[in-house]
Amino acid sequence: MTRAAPVRQAPTSRPPAPPPQQWTRDRVEDVLFGVLGWVVIAVLVAVTLLPFYYMVILSVRSLDEVILRPGALWPDSFDLSTYVSVLASPDDGGQGFLLFLRNSAVIAVLTVVVTLLAAIPGAYAISRLQFAGRRQVSTLFLAVYLFPAILLAVPLFVFFSAVGLRGSLVGLLVVYVAQTVPISIYLLRNYFETVPVSLEEAAAVDGASRWTILTRISLPLAMPAVVSNALYVFMIAWNEFLFALLFLAEDRERWTVSLGLSQLAGSIEIPTTVLMAGSVLLTLPIVVLFFLAERLLVEGLTSGAEKG
Repeated sequence: MTRAAPVRQAPTSRPPAPPPQQWTRDRVEDVLFGVLGWVVIAVLVAVTLLPFYYMVILSVRSLDEVILRPGALWPDSFDLSTYVSVLASPDDGGQGFLLFLRNSAVIAVLTVVVTLLAAIPGAYAISRLQFAGRRQVSTLFLAVYLFPAILLAVPLFVFFSAVGLRGSLVGLLVVYVAQTVPISIYLLRNYFETVPVSLEEAAAVDGASRWTILTRISLPLAMPAVVSNALYVFMIAWNEFLFALLFLAEDRERWTVSLGLSQLAGSIEIPTTVLMAGSVLLTLPIVVLFFLAERLLVEGLTSGAEKG
C-alpha cells in the first residue's frame, strides 16, 4: 500500500504594507495647532508663574546676594529672616504684618458672610418671585459699578466722619458690603435660574415652605456658584486699598495688609527682600484658597453660563 505524499502548504504571503500616510491639509492643521496649543499653554504658564516665582525667590535671598546677583533664579542659601522681620511687631523691630493679616482676614471673612447673607435671599427672590420691575431691579444693581470708586470716596469719607465710623473696621465693612452685594445678587441670580423649577414645585406640593425650599434644595444645588462668589468677594475685600487708606490711615493698629504693603513700597529704607516678603504674604492666601476650591470654582463659573 503506497503512502500518500504529504501536501505541502504554500507559504503564506505577508500582508501588504500600509501605504504611507499622506500629509493632507487636515493632518497638517491638526499637528500644527496641537503643537501651537502646547506652546501657548507653556508661554501663559511661564508668564503667570515666573513673576510670582521670582518674588518668592527674592524674599528668601539675603540682601547681599540680591545686590551681587539680582537676576539669579535660585538662591545660594535660603534666608527666612525677612519673613520674621515682616511679621514681627514694630516694638520688636519688625513691620507688624501679623496684625495687618489678622485685620484683613477679619474684614474679608465678615464681608463674605454679610454679603452672602444678603445676596442669596435677594438673588433667589429675583430669580423665582414674580413682581413688577423684576428684570429692571436686577439690572439696576449693576448701576453701582457705573461710578468709579474715587467718586464715592469723598462723600463716604465725609459721611463716615460725621457719624463717627471713620477709623473703624466696622465702617470699612459697611463700604465693602455695599460694593459687593449688588454684583453678588446679579451673579447668583443666574445660577439660581439654572435650578429646575420642577424640584421646587415637588417640594412645595409636599408642604415645604419657601425658606425650606431655598435652604434644602436650591442652595445645595447652587453651592459651587456660592463658593465662587465667596472667593470673588473675599479677593475684593482682601486686596482693596483706596477705602482702607481713607478710613484707616490714621490708626496703624487697624491697618489692613494692603496698607502695610504700600508703606513698605513707599519707603526707601526698606530692603527689596522685605518688600517681596510682604508681597508674598499678601498674595499667598488668595492663591491657597483658589487651589483648595478649584473644583467648585470652575463649576460655579460655568453653571450659569447659558442663562442670564
